Amino acid sequence: MNEVPKCGCGRSPIENCIGWHALSEEEYLKKKEAYETRQDKK
Repeated sequence: MNEVPKCGCGRSPIENCIGWHALSEEEYLKKKEAYETRQDKK
């Protein structure tokens, strides 16, 4: 089975790892803001 690993760094806005651990702090904050904006529109 190819399960997505759980997020261990705490940056992922969902339970599973989406690779945000590899982002710089600046990139992370931009992605986080964009994600939250998309969620608010739902």
